[in-house]
Amino acid sequence: MGRSLKPLSSLSLWRRDDTSATKLYGAIVAQARLPVFYQGFGVPDTLEGRFLMLSLHLFATLHRLKPGEPKPGEPKPGEPKPGEPKALDLAQDLIDRFGADMETVLREIGVGDLSIPKKVRGLAASGASLLQSYEEALAEGDEALAAAIAHALQLEDGASGAAGRRLAHYLKGVVDLLQAQDFAALSAGEMRFPGAIPGEEPGDDFA
Repeated sequence: MGRSLKPLSSLSLWRRDDTSATKLYGAIVAQARLPVFYQGFGVPDTLEGRFLMLSLHLFATLHRLKPGEPKPGEPKPGEPKPGEPKALDLAQDLIDRFGADMETVLREIGVGDLSIPKKVRGLAASGASLLQSYEEALAEGDEALAAAIAHALQLEDGASGAAGRRLAHYLKGVVDLLQAQDFAALSAGEMRFPGAIPGEEPGDDFA
């Protein structure tokens, strides 16, 4: 039985200076902040909207690092070769970094120190639920994934459905792109998302 991750449970434990995880998390944050999501995909440019985009890109990365069933003679997807950092360790570091980031955000928006632990636990539960819903929906197909994202968006007048469908199409493209990327590069903190090439927008390939 493989080791399970702790989804956003040890949020205050991010204290290690792990260069690879820091670089990967920085790439996730940079992609999630691209204006095209808020100007062209229908995601509101709010704290909640940015949290959603961050969770989508974190999910795609964790999905890449998750062990899977190998073909005969092949290592498990997400599993490193001997001597490389373990994929699950890297995934847990990303989850811990995400939690620490949420704590920082709460402080920056003025949440009092006494309220932060409760707020962080709430974000942990929300984030873990989102990641699990994306994983289940991805396995079920396009409509389920679009519905899961639309439910998280909770926009009015049917806007959630349209945004959910476009984001689901984009997310599937991201998952496929990350799956093709070499684990050695990921373990070194290198990652390429759609739109990471100058002049290329995420919507260009996944409109």
